[in-house]
Amino acid sequence: MSRTKRLRGALVEYLAEAGPANTSQIFDHINSRFRWGSTMNQLGNVLARDARFIKSGFDENQLLGGYRLRVCIWKLADGVAA
Repeated sequence: MSRTKRLRGALVEYLAEAGPANTSQIFDHINSRFRWGSTMNQLGNVLARDARFIKSGFDENQLLGGYRLRVCIWKLADGVAA
């Protein structure tokens, strides 16, 4: 966990403050807030493998260049505090 410790902490803070958010919103927030940022692959792995984050559904209504885009919606697990 040492390589992504700051990223995980920032994710917990953001989701505690903003509530459930999709992967694109989280990615934009992390990369606009921090100089070091994150790749989408790194972000997806952290969200999927850390028990503090739960996938709560999918957002299928986003359009990107005429193509439907399906992104996951993430929230904090019960009992996780910022």
